[in-house]
Amino acid sequence: MKTRYIVYIALALVVGFLIFNKFHGAKDKNGGPTASGGKGKRKNGPVPVNVMIVKDTSVSNSIDITGNVDPNEKVNLISQTAGNITGIYFKEGGHVSKGQVLVKVYNQDLVASLKQNQYQIALAKENEYRSRVLLQKEAVSQQEYDTSLSNYQSLRAQGEVIKAQIAKTEIRAPFSGTIGLRSVSPGGYLSPTTPIATLVSTDPMKLTFSVAERYGPLIKPGSKVNFTIASSRETFSATVYAIDPSIDQTSRTLTVRAKASNPDGKITAGGFAKITLTLDQIPKTIMVPTECVIPDIKSSLVYIAHNGKAEQRAVQTDLRTDTKIEITQGLKAGDSLIVSGLIQMRPKVPLKIVKIIK
Repeated sequence: MKTRYIVYIALALVVGFLIFNKFHGAKDKNGGPTASGGKGKRKNGPVPVNVMIVKDTSVSNSIDITGNVDPNEKVNLISQTAGNITGIYFKEGGHVSKGQVLVKVYNQDLVASLKQNQYQIALAKENEYRSRVLLQKEAVSQQEYDTSLSNYQSLRAQGEVIKAQIAKTEIRAPFSGTIGLRSVSPGGYLSPTTPIATLVSTDPMKLTFSVAERYGPLIKPGSKVNFTIASSRETFSATVYAIDPSIDQTSRTLTVRAKASNPDGKITAGGFAKITLTLDQIPKTIMVPTECVIPDIKSSLVYIAHNGKAEQRAVQTDLRTDTKIEITQGLKAGDSLIVSGLIQMRPKVPLKIVKIIK
């Protein structure tokens, strides 16, 4: 019996202690006297922040793509006729001019035939002249004159054929440029299937790249692009001059070509290019650091400093760069945008401005 009373008393003491601790412990946490007689500390002081003064700025809407660098002109030189090579008149890797003779093939037989033809033409011309004089005097018939005239014209045509054959024995540069390594040697036999060398024109250079279909209306001849290549640390500029009229059915892209000036030969043909294509220029807009914009369910949020407290603003965004984002609605020039301490931000939180960024 006594044991039961003792249990009841113990339970009553525990319940009483819990009730006492609930009321008096809460008081201690809110700044009242503690068990040791000290005073509690308040933790609702102002939050230190940095703010940025919002201002209007201009920004370029651009995309980064890749492309290929090609020479303006490129041709693999071959011969139109077969024969032994009698001369090579270019230096490997050197510059050649348009029309310059690069290689000659044996043509002495053709030269001799041309001389023989020229003698025959001279004789046929005299015969045609005599026949024409006699025809005027009615000493020969029209048929006899026509025969002499036909013979003269036929020999002249044969001469033109021989000259064309001689021209084929001389391989000339079709345009000015830099010639590559040769694959033939003097005295070797050259056929129409034998490669001689590669000739390229490297000023200007062609830049070929593809852009997504949706960017088609924003690109036109005259548009500027900047690009870099692995063989140089410089940034080069090119101008769009041609756009493929059809869209690639597989990649849904448009092929674009631009020309880049290359007077010093710093741009190497066949290289890989990293291209920055400016689509349009926004003359007046607001750009803020990306970390200042807090995603929300319906919109995006930012905090501004107003009268010493944090104020929440809903904003609309558009263009993004590596570090900034465009605000189209919700901010105006002159607003004090909070750029630090955002984890602690709540509406009406008191602020202590540490630094102002203009």
